[in-house]
Amino acid sequence: MNVVQVAALLSVAIGGTAVVFARDPLRQAMVVGVYGFALAALFFVFQAPDVSLSQIVVSTVALPAMILLALAKIREHEREREEADE
Repeated sequence: MNVVQVAALLSVAIGGTAVVFARDPLRQAMVVGVYGFALAALFFVFQAPDVSLSQIVVSTVALPAMILLALAKIREHEREREEADE
């Protein structure tokens, strides 16, 4: 294993740990995006560029976007419920 591969593995390990310790859902969505990019870099370093491209699209862009949209919808429903209770 060379230095670049070790660095990619360490960044994935650190990113995974950061995702676990992020408690705020909004912050966690952002950290998941960074973690997805680290995974894409890991796949690229280990010579799997097709998997890396898929990882970039799904984990770096689509997953955080879906999480953010779900959070926005939940907060919208909470606001509507609070207004209805008043």
